[in-house]
Amino acid sequence: MRQIYQPDFVIVNGENSAGGVGITPDIVKSLLALQVDAITLGNHAFNKRDVVDVMNGTTPIVRPGNMAKGVPGVGLIHLPEKGGVKLSVANLCGQVYMDSYDDPFALASAYAQECKDRHLFLDFHAEATSEKIAMGFHMDGQAVAVVGTHTHVTTADEQVLPEGTAYITDVGMCGPWPSVLGMDREIILNRFRTGLPQRFEVANEPGVISGVVIDVLRESGRASHIERIRFPSI
Repeated sequence: MRQIYQPDFVIVNGENSAGGVGITPDIVKSLLALQVDAITLGNHAFNKRDVVDVMNGTTPIVRPGNMAKGVPGVGLIHLPEKGGVKLSVANLCGQVYMDSYDDPFALASAYAQECKDRHLFLDFHAEATSEKIAMGFHMDGQAVAVVGTHTHVTTADEQVLPEGTAYITDVGMCGPWPSVLGMDREIILNRFRTGLPQRFEVANEPGVISGVVIDVLRESGRASHIERIRFPSI
């Protein structure tokens, strides 16, 4: 994928990379060793407690910025300049059908103000499609991209919004396929058929990478193109 698209920056949502829930310091290190520029998280950010060890302000990782005050880590980071481009990466969680989070819209606006002389990329980790779409329009012209995560299923609404912000409701899942959101499909089917609790297990199937490639005009900070990708294609 790097050979095909030649990206300047690579951003990975890693919040479920530890066997389907959470992330560990070792996984963070392995992603950074692959020259990932930034790692975003979500509502499972702290499911593995030792992840606190990398929430030290020096590792390029962001957890939802609208968590309670005093939670380790930050919701916005400024990446080192590359090729004249100054990129900042933010992470926020939605409020609809999610845990208790502060107002993401107000904080998104605050991040935009802080990044007036930089390009801002926002990973909006939310359940409701309406809330994600609303965030896209809220940040249109203030962020180079608003990318939705959390629901694991790639949406087909990738677009450049009127004021130049690249948007997609959900970039989809990086993980095993065929599966049910990465979990063993027979286990999930049994749960739906019987209503009995089941122990979820990651599916033992080939992996796929889902995501988007975004082209941004360096001077204006406006996105010119967003392409939905899945590798390998299935």
